[in-house]
Amino acid sequence: MIATAQAPPGTEPAPIITLPPVEVIATSPLPGVGIDRDKVPGTARSLSADDFARTASPYITETLFQRIPDISLSDPNGNTAAQELSYRGFAASPLQGTPQGLAVYMSGIRLNEAFGDTLNWDLIPTNAISRADVWTNNPVFGLNALGGAVSLQMKNGFNYEGFEGEIQGGSFGRRSAAAEYGGRYGDYAVYFAGQGIHDDGWRFRSPTDLARLFGDLGWRDDHTELHLITLAATSSMGAAAATPIQRLDRDIRAVYTTPQSTDNQAVLLGLNGKSALTSTWSLQGSAYVRGFRQHHIDGNFADSERCSNSASPQFRSHLCLADEGFPRPSPVTTAFRDQFALLDQHNNTIPCPPGSGNTCDTTPFGTLDRTATRTTTVGASLQATSTRQLFEHDNHLVFGGSIDRSTVTFSTDSTLALVNPDLTVTVNPAIPGNGAIIHTLGDIGYGPRSIETHNSYYGIYALDTFDVTDRLSATAGARLNLLELTVRDRLGNSPDLNSNQTYTRLNPVAGLTYKLAAAGPTAYIGYSEANRAPTPLELACSNRVKPCLLESFLVADPPLKQVVARTYEAGLRDNPPFLGGKLEGKAGLFRTDSTDDIINLASLLAGRGFFQNVPGTRRQGVEASLRYESAEWSAYAAYSLIDATYQFTGDLSSPNNPLADENGNVHVVPGKRIPGIPMHQAKFGIDFMPRPEWTVGADAVAVGSRYFLGDDANQNTKLPGYLLVNLHASYHPIKEVELFLRINNALDKRYALFGTYFDPTPAANVGLPVVLTDHRSEVLGQPLSVYAGLRVTF
Repeated sequence: MIATAQAPPGTEPAPIITLPPVEVIATSPLPGVGIDRDKVPGTARSLSADDFARTASPYITETLFQRIPDISLSDPNGNTAAQELSYRGFAASPLQGTPQGLAVYMSGIRLNEAFGDTLNWDLIPTNAISRADVWTNNPVFGLNALGGAVSLQMKNGFNYEGFEGEIQGGSFGRRSAAAEYGGRYGDYAVYFAGQGIHDDGWRFRSPTDLARLFGDLGWRDDHTELHLITLAATSSMGAAAATPIQRLDRDIRAVYTTPQSTDNQAVLLGLNGKSALTSTWSLQGSAYVRGFRQHHIDGNFADSERCSNSASPQFRSHLCLADEGFPRPSPVTTAFRDQFALLDQHNNTIPCPPGSGNTCDTTPFGTLDRTATRTTTVGASLQATSTRQLFEHDNHLVFGGSIDRSTVTFSTDSTLALVNPDLTVTVNPAIPGNGAIIHTLGDIGYGPRSIETHNSYYGIYALDTFDVTDRLSATAGARLNLLELTVRDRLGNSPDLNSNQTYTRLNPVAGLTYKLAAAGPTAYIGYSEANRAPTPLELACSNRVKPCLLESFLVADPPLKQVVARTYEAGLRDNPPFLGGKLEGKAGLFRTDSTDDIINLASLLAGRGFFQNVPGTRRQGVEASLRYESAEWSAYAAYSLIDATYQFTGDLSSPNNPLADENGNVHVVPGKRIPGIPMHQAKFGIDFMPRPEWTVGADAVAVGSRYFLGDDANQNTKLPGYLLVNLHASYHPIKEVELFLRINNALDKRYALFGTYFDPTPAANVGLPVVLTDHRSEVLGQPLSVYAGLRVTF
């Protein structure tokens, strides 16, 4: 007979405490045995496949921007498919020359490109994303995780079954189609996803064509699971960059010099898997090979002039690179003047065009600058996870290592051309030197380059979370990063480019989490360090005296120091039941202090730039968010404050800034805000289902003002803030069919995503309808646009 304990007569039964479901998250790029999110001593925000479907955007950056409080978008490329994402003031950008600060992974495979740590968001298929985790305070994600990391987990046939097809179209000639299929067949599973997009672009000469394919073949038994994954993607983008505001005032679609286009191609083959060795030990691993190709062409004004009369006789009345503002010897010598002489590929001088007067200065010379990048990367990771108790307390231990080895060939040249009245840059055979590949006698500014780089990156890490009590958990760990970088000149004309550099650092992490009640909020506090090594591009372009025509030219320069970021973080989070649904709330404080931060500065020579270390920067702030889910309602609200400042005293080069001093510098003191990072952001969204087949909703983003790039001393007018409102609706006539509508920028606001300075003087001789005098240029966001589509699911 079995006895059942009963409460004494006359007493109330003890209340039943319903604990919220435990949400687990992988604490490293390799998905393994996850940990309770409440035990993470930092911020880890997640988006699901439904979040990406809700925005119906083919671009991952738009969904991340809409739903993650601390993420902002910039658009230095002038194309929605190639926007720059910033998280807590650290960038993940496709633009070569932007100092990067986020690590990004897909199914445990690092996606940061080896040459410049850039992130080509355009190559990621959004419909194949199962989950996106955005991390802070976790050096396990390796190099470049200064501000955090984005870890993407892709769908497979075990977690997605069925078929979904989608077509949509709308404003500015956008047409897209997407399909995915997943199925399980016993121990095997298959998944396939494809996307194709064409967009004419709302600006002139800014079309986009994208094609992406992703596949997964999986197998598993009771202990082991393996996945063979493939990715193939190609993109072609017209990216016309920033436009002078005086042209935008006449036509918001206007662009500056063109062509500016980028063609990307990527292929990936990877194998990842996991195996349960015992009931408490498991093993995870991955291996991959990835190829990346990029071709870029950029039409620009040539910063040219007639050679000085004090140059050698053979150069007089010929074409030279402008030398104003360049550091000069005293007295100015003939040899100094001669080094600016422009020569063709046969070392011939280029005469001024025929005519009267100074035709070299009155002819609007331009250049067609081309770059080609070819990268092959192979890598492997191995990780062990233990959930075995330690001293009879729950314990979660992860340790492992990774190897990523890349070979990059990078080549570039400039062809002399002419800037036409419509600002297109073309070769005109009637103009002397047009069509020639040019260089300068002194190897300054212009010159063909071809280099080969080898990156060998090794990482070893361990992370342990120990439950001190049933409410208090302690985390500690570290990652050792080792990068060996070799640069070799392939043409033999620039042996001073050859270099070997090694960067090593051990980055610790530690933190505590405490559950204030069994079913109540959790408090956390954490500290971590992360580092970023200079990229081959930055190492080869860090000399102020020999600036580069970014993103094209390389010169031999002094080595840069690696960046080290130290992050302090504390906050609260909770997910209680509320009004028949679930309410999730998060609030936190953070500070990241970076030493030897790498920044990109404009040169005294127009259109050129260079990289340099600065002693210190700081990014600190507040983030708070609420999210509510019920059967009929879904809503979210978020706010972030990012105070991004310089923490040193010194001069920075910004010659196009109208308030720069006579040497082209601006003076920075501690507390000056870093340009391009908005201090305030607020995000809101709501969905309502009046009937099961109907959903209507809206999203709004309010972004505060920010300083133009180049206004490091904070002396000029800011780039204005903006409010962006998007509307959406969907209808299911039957369960398997969905009709959807998206109205972006519903209030048709004019707003700018990016602002910088330029030199308006080279455009004086082109014959524009308005004389350019304002140094400000902007990339505007897309005006009112409407998209409709059909989604079929089986």
